[in-house]
Amino acid sequence: MATGGELQLLGSWYSPYVIRAKVALGLKGIRYEYIEQDLFDKSDLLMRHNPVHKKVPVLMHGGKPVCESLVIVQYIHESWTGTAPRLDSGQPMLTIRCDTNSVLLSLRIADTQVHFFQPWRALMRSTTDEQRDEAFKRTIPHVETLERAFWECSKGNDFFNGDTVGLVDITLGSFLLWFMVVDEVAGTTLLDDAKFPGLAAWAKHFLTLDVVKRAMPDVGKLLAHYKIFLAKLANAPTGNS
Repeated sequence: MATGGELQLLGSWYSPYVIRAKVALGLKGIRYEYIEQDLFDKSDLLMRHNPVHKKVPVLMHGGKPVCESLVIVQYIHESWTGTAPRLDSGQPMLTIRCDTNSVLLSLRIADTQVHFFQPWRALMRSTTDEQRDEAFKRTIPHVETLERAFWECSKGNDFFNGDTVGLVDITLGSFLLWFMVVDEVAGTTLLDDAKFPGLAAWAKHFLTLDVVKRAMPDVGKLLAHYKIFLAKLANAPTGNS
């Protein structure tokens, strides 16, 4: 098992992508050194180890950088194969397929710009009631797909992965506090108990895990951060300069 000196994680406290890496490391019981990064004043360390995208998270293992959150989760899975739990359910790491009654649900979670995350990101970035209403309407069909996928994949257990947390749980679960703060500002309820009982119960189970609690930021602090983000977005100049 790597020690803190051998394994370092560069991240920002509010990033759901960093939360993914923290949860995966926590599930495997891997010790590491966390180094907070200011994305508005990027450090030489970050620029040196992720010079192309200049983003977090970056996992450094023995000086070797690994970038992009899902690649990091895959790297953790493959590098600590002897440490429970499995993170892949025996499926390819970037795709999970659930096949019941000839219904095939494929969650392409490698590309977070498509399917659920694209319309939800529009909701997160909305600054008017009209924008929020439209974005929320476009997000709900994707939540319906996730609800069906949860019942197909979980087979009556608490998580997409069954009775333990896996890749889909980490990928979606890392955004749960962000779902909450966006709901608070937008006046929406994304994972409504009545409409999406499977996802609502899954979210509660995921957030009660000790490794998840340790990885998540304070929700009040995150809400304040989000409101500042929206204020800057609303006041940003539009059009070409």
